[in-house]
Parts: sequence; C-alpha cells; structure tokens
Amino acid sequence: MRTLVILMLLAVLVMAATCYESHESMESHEYLNPFLNRRRANDFIQADSRLRAITQERIRERSKAPQEHQRELCEDYYPCEMYAFRHGYPAAYKHYFGGRRRTK
Repeated sequence: MRTLVILMLLAVLVMAATCYESHESMESHEYLNPFLNRRRANDFIQADSRLRAITQERIRERSKAPQEHQRELCEDYYPCEMYAFRHGYPAAYKHYFGGRRRTK
C-alpha cells in the first residue's frame, strides 16, 4: 500500500512537470485566439499579382519559340521521338519533317 502511494505521488509529480504551461507558450497571441478572420487570412496574397501571373503564363503559352513547337511536334510522333533520343530534337525534326509542317 505504501509503495502504491509513493508511485502515485511520483506519477503526479512527473505529470505536473511535463504538463506545466510555461510563460513563453502564453506570450504569443495565437494562444488565446488561434483562428484568423477571413479578411486577415488572405492579406498576404495579392489577388492582382495572381491574375498577372496567370496572364503572363497564358501569353508565354501562346508565344512559344519555333524550336519548342518543333520539339512538341516531334514528341507527338513516336518514331521522331525515338530518333530524337539518339540524335537530338533538331536532327529528328529535320529528318522526319524536313523543316516543313506536318498536316493532319
């Protein structure tokens, strides 16, 4: 019985030592209110910059370099792609398409 009481007191002391809330953990304002309101949650993201980035990406997609168009064309045609692995995309495009556009 006496051993049980000593073990119980030891367990209470260990629990008190590990579960103690220090002053540092209460310093942040997030301790009292961890949730932000909707307006403050999106303050760091500028909607204008997101739209600008999307627009620039669309412009880049429309104005590709000729080499990129040739590479994509060659990637769509399996024999050309296999030839490109060995000799490179410019040589493969020249070999299969002869510098002219392929019609479907």
